[in-house]
Amino acid sequence: MTSTIRVRATSNGDITEVQALVQHPMDSGFVKDAKGEIIPPHFIQQLTFEYDGKAVFVADWGAAVSKDPYVKFSFKGAKKGDDLKIGWVDNKGATDTTTAKIQ
Repeated sequence: MTSTIRVRATSNGDITEVQALVQHPMDSGFVKDAKGEIIPPHFIQQLTFEYDGKAVFVADWGAAVSKDPYVKFSFKGAKKGDDLKIGWVDNKGATDTTTAKIQ
């Protein structure tokens, strides 16, 4: 199965810029389908980026985040060729992880 996470991490000197797109429905539980029935909540609860075994970015989300969220942030200390591990857990217990090489 292909990952739901697309990541680009680029290092420029001491700063690494990370951009990620996560494919997820992010249903709030307040929207109705075509039949008028409420779509149950289904959203990412936690998104984590780890470098060298340590969390460099953690997002605790709820139902208010839009579908297919995009994240962009920077951190210090990484080098080109190093690995960045990304993972999420949603409110239904589903998970996904991927690793990206820093360029």
